[in-house]
Amino acid sequence: MSEDPAGRGPAAVSGSAARPDARRSGSRRPVVALAVTAAILLALDIVTKHIAVSELSGRGPVRIVPGILDLELTRNSGAAFSVAGGATVILSLVALAVIAVVVFTARRLGSVGWAAVLGALLGGALGNLVDRIFRAPGPLRGHVVDFVHLHHWPIFNVADSAIVCGGVLAVVLSLRGIGLDGSRFGDDTTGRTGTTGPAGE
Repeated sequence: MSEDPAGRGPAAVSGSAARPDARRSGSRRPVVALAVTAAILLALDIVTKHIAVSELSGRGPVRIVPGILDLELTRNSGAAFSVAGGATVILSLVALAVIAVVVFTARRLGSVGWAAVLGALLGGALGNLVDRIFRAPGPLRGHVVDFVHLHHWPIFNVADSAIVCGGVLAVVLSLRGIGLDGSRFGDDTTGRTGTTGPAGE
């Protein structure tokens, strides 16, 4: 068995060779978390909308918590929470753009927290886009199924909730100084300061 030219033993050489694989494995973790989060939210959105259409069609509001929460089926031609009604085609194109941005940004991911953010945004965008593509009145013009009604709040669905929760989590991570790559703002400065003292202090 050949020895490393730098004088290190075989174990040291094999250990250093294993580290890049470990780093690559760690770098894939946030991307996997993003994909799993998006898939779960998309499946949950599709299933709950199917149940809502089959159980709530032709019925009035179903009271869950009187004065607070009802289930009421509506068809929404706008964005989340019935905003921008009638702009379905534009909103469909915006959703496609959001999906493209999330997929592009995933290459820089090193944070599981940001993976959850992007997974929620991706799952929510896909959930409502599926409605706009496959539901009446036609592709890119389909109306989104909404059914959760909190009193004094527009009716919404799981996809809308995912988008909002993703946005809130993004604000929290930004306030904590956590970047997409998992580093904290100011870490580089701290590292440089730590090496200026004697003996690496």
